[in-house]
Amino acid sequence: MATVALNPPEAEKLSKLQSATTGLNQISEKEKAGFINLVGRYLSGEAQFIDWSKIQTPTDNVVVPYDSLAPSPDDIAETKNLLNKLVVLKLNGGLGTTMGCTGPKSVIEVRNGLTFLDLIVIQIESLNAKYGCNVPLLLMNSFNTHDDTQKIVEKYSKSNLEIHTFNQSQYPRLVVEDFMPLPCKGQTGKDGWYPPGHGDVFSALMNSGKLDALLAKGKEFVFVANSDNLGAVVDLKILNHLIQNKNEYCMEVTPKTLADIKGGTLISYEGRVQLLEIAQVPDQHVSEFKSIEKFKIFNTNNLWVNLKAIKRLVDAHALKMEIIPNPKEVDGIKVLQLETAAGAAIRFFDHAIGINGPRSRFLPVKATSDLLLVQSDLYTLADGFVTRNKARRNPSNPTIELGPEFKKVSNFLSRFKAIPSIIELDSLKVTGDAWFGAGITLKGNVTVSVKPGVKLEIPDGVVLENKVINRPEDI
Repeated sequence: MATVALNPPEAEKLSKLQSATTGLNQISEKEKAGFINLVGRYLSGEAQFIDWSKIQTPTDNVVVPYDSLAPSPDDIAETKNLLNKLVVLKLNGGLGTTMGCTGPKSVIEVRNGLTFLDLIVIQIESLNAKYGCNVPLLLMNSFNTHDDTQKIVEKYSKSNLEIHTFNQSQYPRLVVEDFMPLPCKGQTGKDGWYPPGHGDVFSALMNSGKLDALLAKGKEFVFVANSDNLGAVVDLKILNHLIQNKNEYCMEVTPKTLADIKGGTLISYEGRVQLLEIAQVPDQHVSEFKSIEKFKIFNTNNLWVNLKAIKRLVDAHALKMEIIPNPKEVDGIKVLQLETAAGAAIRFFDHAIGINGPRSRFLPVKATSDLLLVQSDLYTLADGFVTRNKARRNPSNPTIELGPEFKKVSNFLSRFKAIPSIIELDSLKVTGDAWFGAGITLKGNVTVSVKPGVKLEIPDGVVLENKVINRPEDI
């Protein structure tokens, strides 16, 4: 176990916390050790300060343009051999609560009655069938999603796909007042605990035994992505490039738009490639960080990582990603959760690179406004792949803002009798009690703003182009 130097008051704090943690029988010894190590690093104040003057824009050797990658092999046997080195891992720890759903977010229906998980399974199944390979799917659950996911994956038991699940760590929330674990305060339910961010993926893979099992089967690379990113599909060109060039780690980035100004970016810093997050930016440089001129790319959280390198670095306790303190409140008690992000691990791997790819590989569904996009005629669905309709001329997607009445998936679905045609839409903003009929076409900039206490029904079949609608006569 890596130790950290602490001053006496902090050392006493950590010692008391360690004693209290010993009695938490709900978690393993490895989880207890991981938690104490994380807290020790936090108390030592080892936060890494960025010297702004040392930041350099990465060259094309470090952040490789996707278009410069060599084509993937034409030969089916060669492609099969390539794919047999790969594992797909989806981060499946999140709940669908922000969209008004219970259970894992990955079981929200995205399109044609198919969930995120259905689409992922169909995609990998079709790869395995096409090339005769065996690409397994791993799901990293949290204690919040584990039980439900175990039941859900049973329905894929007859599929042409190996599915493995494992849990990320479970750490106790820290009570801010006395720095003690919340479960020691009588909070015995799930609220006493938290999953420590997706930076935990590397040690969780190791602790679960999955990493050694995959290495024993000859697997070399894991493709890690958020389960709600519909654009995160296996890419042979990327996999081929990493194997040919012996890159241990690759982060997919894509050009920033004004919607992405808070996203982490890649920089060259003291000879290594590094993720720079907004939280690390000194106040006087925040506006510069958000500008699209200097920092042109952002992290999609599509990550490709060499499995042997993960084992080497986890064994050496070398993955010391920046700690993200996340303050919360549980039943009126102020608590702290310490988290890490998988993208921040890039600086610990050898020959790590970014690949600057197309926006199509980043299609996250975080809210019902995103669901409207992917359920509309702007996208088509085939073999589990969601692809943008070529009839759309504008390279950017329309911006969509839906009011709180549309926040829950159930409300969103009931307010749209059918999803409107939006191929020629630039922006849509809806506030108030609005209801949409079937066969509606939206073009240009459309705003629907209904006053409180008024219900507005937009009839079937209408075409709304560059309109502001406050009442029925505006339609």
